[in-house]
Amino acid sequence: MSKVAIVGAGVSGLSMANYLEKNNIDYHLYERRTKDDLKGHGFILPKEGIEYLSEIIDIDDLYTKGSFLKKYIHYCHNGNILSEKDLDNVFVISRSTLIEVLSKNIPADKISYRNTLNLTGFSDGKAELEFEDNTKLQADVVIASDGSRSRIRRAIFQDEVMKAVRENEVVNIIENEEIASQIEGNFHKFHHEDGGLTFGVLKLSPTKILWYCQFDTFKYTINENDTPEEIKQFMLNNFGNWNPLVTSIVKESSYENAHIWRVYELEKLNPFHHENIAFLGDAAHPLIPFTSQGVTSALKDSYILTQLLLENNDLQETFEKYEQERKPEIEIHIKNGRILLEQFLLPVSEQPKDSLPISYK
Repeated sequence: MSKVAIVGAGVSGLSMANYLEKNNIDYHLYERRTKDDLKGHGFILPKEGIEYLSEIIDIDDLYTKGSFLKKYIHYCHNGNILSEKDLDNVFVISRSTLIEVLSKNIPADKISYRNTLNLTGFSDGKAELEFEDNTKLQADVVIASDGSRSRIRRAIFQDEVMKAVRENEVVNIIENEEIASQIEGNFHKFHHEDGGLTFGVLKLSPTKILWYCQFDTFKYTINENDTPEEIKQFMLNNFGNWNPLVTSIVKESSYENAHIWRVYELEKLNPFHHENIAFLGDAAHPLIPFTSQGVTSALKDSYILTQLLLENNDLQETFEKYEQERKPEIEIHIKNGRILLEQFLLPVSEQPKDSLPISYK
């Protein structure tokens, strides 16, 4: 196979690179950000995601860098337990650590940072990509893994409708051994009794905690360019009188690397390919965070697309099979995510008692 250009070196792009590297398919990764541009948030990986990761990394090494979650415990914001549910091989890891693990197998000469690529058109069925200095890149296959607001996808499907979801998040990591010692290896989620406001706590290590808040954008407002101090004030204003565990995490956290996650979804999925471009992960199918399936879906996309590229020399047939195999499952996750969003907005008294903040197909 001829050379593959991967646009975007987040989790989905690095996953694809690992599968290509493993199968001796030539490729190069292009990332517009710097190598150390890693914000403080993380991922939940259900069992299936771990299985796909084990194909391309040292899984025992991964296990030393995150934590398995035993139970999902749902609380009211004051700390009263609403429900408990056992979890089956659900793993939590920070984003920066997962990217570090996925980067290990990628030779340095196969990834370029600070390289923004724009799609300028097509010639003979191939995408014409241009760097900011106007030099051009042509590749036989282009994998667009440039995120939920994919520039490449929007350049092709100009009539797509990208909707803001009625939920945004602040995600952060705190390193505090004293607070971490109070937390068991469970997925703890506190929900305000009136609905539309939650605080999640996941222990990454004996000293490190991943936390996030989800909020109804009709009730709560935060600005993407807010300073760390303004983000902290938002958290104190809205969580300062919650259960003492939540309050202590909010007060003791540094907000320098806190990530404000603006959540969007496509009103209707586009095709997962166009000419010699295939879309991967969030670039193909943005999933709202309630699914906890973003990483697993990207890994599965990468695995299946690589297998199809190995099996078939007809690129269009390969891409069509890729979409046929992946789209039905993605549509299930989208449906489940919207159901979980509706539940999140309800008062606690009206929420189902046995639901999990994870979408299963």
